[in-house]
Amino acid sequence: MTTLSALTDAPPHNPAQSRIQRRASRHGSGWKNLGWVLFFLLPSAVPLIVFTVVPMVGSLWVSLQKWNLISSPTYVGFKNYATLLTDPLTLTIFEHTLFYIVGYLPLVYCGGLALAIAMNNRLAGRSFFRAAIFLPVVTSWVVVALVWQWLLNPANGLVNQILGFLHLGQPGWWTDPNWAIPSVILASAWKDLGFVMVILLAGLQSIPTDLYEAATVDGASGWKRFRHITFPLLTPSTFFVVVISLINGFQVFDQVFVMTGGGPDNASQVIVGQVFNLTFRYGKAGQGAALSWLLFVLILIITAIQLRGQRRWVVHA
Repeated sequence: MTTLSALTDAPPHNPAQSRIQRRASRHGSGWKNLGWVLFFLLPSAVPLIVFTVVPMVGSLWVSLQKWNLISSPTYVGFKNYATLLTDPLTLTIFEHTLFYIVGYLPLVYCGGLALAIAMNNRLAGRSFFRAAIFLPVVTSWVVVALVWQWLLNPANGLVNQILGFLHLGQPGWWTDPNWAIPSVILASAWKDLGFVMVILLAGLQSIPTDLYEAATVDGASGWKRFRHITFPLLTPSTFFVVVISLINGFQVFDQVFVMTGGGPDNASQVIVGQVFNLTFRYGKAGQGAALSWLLFVLILIITAIQLRGQRRWVVHA
């Protein structure tokens, strides 16, 4: 009787209420997990916010001001952007930067790919050569730029001495407006070859060897194996290299600053170099910040296009 009475007196089962309770329990657990995630991310999130997000927001505010870094800033709205977009020099420095990328990207990728294929074979002293090729990557850009400035010295540089010994033309390199950017391209490609080689070498070593063995049995030549196996399966690494190299190319500055200073006669001036000049040489911090945001928008658009376009040519094995 007691059991029957307890059953009859129990409240009726409500499915909707049970679902609400389960949902509330899951939400409570989810917020608790989110709290732990934020707690563990805090050591890296705080420097990111302080040294990246806050300066970005600050530069956006500066881009709307007229400021010489000494007196109080004056709000001018989008006048800095309008001034830059109507200044012929802005178009010129964007053209110089694009010219640098067009010369730098194929050179560093093709050279890095050739080195990666060579270092993927069993060679005597392979570890030494890998380390030697990668050494410029960890070397200071100032050191590399000074070394290449000496190598490409038109008067007594080693490169022109070799060209003279071979009875070839001896360009003016970084002192010649027509050769200033190619000089920077050579130095940049030499420094970054090791980085590209390591990324592509990792991609090569992830390709299953049985694919090559099967292709060899079928009579495929070395070129066909590269075209139909190596290059398609290397596209994820290629995509990463292209994206990183493009971003770095648009942000080129150190080697230009040391080797040419943007000269002669602004013949090698690039976007970041002009940001530096506007901010610290000409006292136009607002225009410098505005130019940096124009560069940011350009990089963002190009990267988005690359991310969208990778679906058509990147092979994910």
